[in-house]
Amino acid sequence: MIRILFFIAAIAICPPLRAQTGITPARPSSSPTPSPSLEQRVSDLEAYMNNSARGADAANATTRSNISGPGPGHNAWLMTSALLVLFMTLPGLALFYGGLVRQKNVLSILAQCLGIAGLVTILWWAIGYSLVFAHGCAFLGGTRFAFLRGVTAAPNTDYSYWVSHNVFAVYQLMFAIITPALIIGSVAERMKFSAVMTIVGLWMFLVYFPLAHMVWGIDGLMNGVWNSNARIRAIDFAGGTVVHMSSGWSALLLCLFLGPRLGFRKEIMAPHSMVLCMVGTGMLWVGWYGFNAGSALGADGIAANAFMTTTLATAVASFSWAGLEWLLRGKPSVLGFCSGAVGGLVVITPACGFVDANGAVIIGALAGAVPFFACTKLKSWFHYDDALDTFGVHAVGGTLGAFLTGLLATATVNPNLSAISAQRNGLAQIVGHMLWLEQLKAIGITIALALVGTSLISLIVRATIGLRIIPEIERQGLDINLHGEEGYIVSG
Repeated sequence: MIRILFFIAAIAICPPLRAQTGITPARPSSSPTPSPSLEQRVSDLEAYMNNSARGADAANATTRSNISGPGPGHNAWLMTSALLVLFMTLPGLALFYGGLVRQKNVLSILAQCLGIAGLVTILWWAIGYSLVFAHGCAFLGGTRFAFLRGVTAAPNTDYSYWVSHNVFAVYQLMFAIITPALIIGSVAERMKFSAVMTIVGLWMFLVYFPLAHMVWGIDGLMNGVWNSNARIRAIDFAGGTVVHMSSGWSALLLCLFLGPRLGFRKEIMAPHSMVLCMVGTGMLWVGWYGFNAGSALGADGIAANAFMTTTLATAVASFSWAGLEWLLRGKPSVLGFCSGAVGGLVVITPACGFVDANGAVIIGALAGAVPFFACTKLKSWFHYDDALDTFGVHAVGGTLGAFLTGLLATATVNPNLSAISAQRNGLAQIVGHMLWLEQLKAIGITIALALVGTSLISLIVRATIGLRIIPEIERQGLDINLHGEEGYIVSG
């Protein structure tokens, strides 16, 4: 009965779908291309439902699919996910970080988030997308898609069979925007705006673009899922290495280069608005579903699993962090709930599409405890001024998540880890066994690239335009001095 219904659907749906794409049939030639058979048309519908390759995408295909464009459902989900990821930065991260700084510096955080969004978008259009997702070498892509040349509504089947290439490019842009924006939390309240923009521009070329290609590029060094020739068979579903480790380890180095804020460990530097911080946290949590579930690149079962595991890990981590505060300090703080939620989101990111519900709960419990220790003990031991705990949450959390992915990943929730895909990527032989070793290799390369690249950038910027604002401006506040505005104006 199900097969008969697919036949009826193929007859009823396929011709209208072809008409909606606006593709004009080619003129008859001496040897016209044969039309797909009914079985092939039904197979294409099944492929759409399963988010897998249609007949025309197969290597031995002899006929052209009647469903020649992207799949409307998968396209719609990825466009929605792109909006959610942008929502994470603007306004989510901006309000989260903005609430944590002192009142005189709140607008500087908002300005930096907005400036980074604009700058990274320009770089992505010009060459960034191509350097990450075009074919190249194991370390960097080529220039095929420079200025988004050839990035049209047709799918790029290197990455997705049913999502438009331009939608995929915009979705990945949102990851590129939020990653450097995370770094500003460590250097908040004391870095020049011009230095922030210069560092971000250089950092994208020296750190983000190469790392993203190595992890997600079709011929990347560490793309264990899709590159059968990957030297390191690591897995990273939504950016534990690319986003959180790269930004977090770079943030640590920048705050060391910059030095502590005036009055650090001598004056109270409490958040000026925990209300804004909590609102921003809520926006980050909501937006993160686009970040994690969207990384399935389709509204399929893998996306559904990522949606569930993200929820579980985040809730458990938020509760665990605040619970530790309650146990050790006598009071659970709103900042503790917020920090735990973000920690859970960070740690589950590389694993969300590869672990089951129980794995997510384990990750959530560790995400509440380990970054808590890093933010409360590690920082006090070594006296570095990571103003908004970017290192403690994103570097430590991202590293923890990448390693736990290697321990807890299971083929039961993701067929790309199963024996079905073994001939392509060989992951089936190491999942549950030695995958954690591949993850360690990816962790080591990520940390080395972030530290070396950021060190070089910091030295260049410090020697040219300088990194830090003068003491007078730091005391008065960045808002009025660097942007000519105040976050709050109270009338008499």
